[in-house]
Amino acid sequence: MDPTHSPDPGDPDVDFEPEHDEPDLDESGDDPDEGEVGADAPTPAMGGGDMPPIPRPINWRTLSSDDAEHEWLALNEWVNWLRHEFALPAQIIPPMWHRHPELVWELSALHTRWLGCYDPEQDAAGPISFMTDFAAARTRLREWVQISGTRLDRDRPTRQTTWPGEDPAPASDEVPITDRDADFIDFVMDDVARRAAAENAFLLREEHP
Repeated sequence: MDPTHSPDPGDPDVDFEPEHDEPDLDESGDDPDEGEVGADAPTPAMGGGDMPPIPRPINWRTLSSDDAEHEWLALNEWVNWLRHEFALPAQIIPPMWHRHPELVWELSALHTRWLGCYDPEQDAAGPISFMTDFAAARTRLREWVQISGTRLDRDRPTRQTTWPGEDPAPASDEVPITDRDADFIDFVMDDVARRAAAENAFLLREEHP
């Protein structure tokens, strides 16, 4: 017989025996050595429910009111940790970053990158990948802050460039920053309320087209 030929189980000239790693089955087709698994027992795919959710990009334009509240609070907590952990000055992360969309998008992208790089399923190269991206993000953050005009102790809306044919942007003055955390809470409440109002208006249009 050709030694390279794999024997067929139905070949009468070959005594076929199952390999040792194949379980013996009883007449019902069940493995007698396999214990019963309870309905509430975790499976390997479930990971016992201990794994954190998979990080996902945050699109601030499409968040619901509930999701927006959650994401604002999570981002604010992480940004506070980041600026303390790395001693970042206001030229990189100013107190009123939440009122400047260009800073929100940049910090949000950095946050999701951090979540992905430090995910328990990530390989050992994740942290150094984050540090590389973090260095590039700090350069961009400096540029955003310079454009926005927000500072450590005062803030104004980022000035918009008016294109020909557009109405000029309203004038805005600098205002002093007296209580940053209180301003953040007010800002988030206003944003959540605005999103909730838009959701309710959409539902009304659906019910009464």
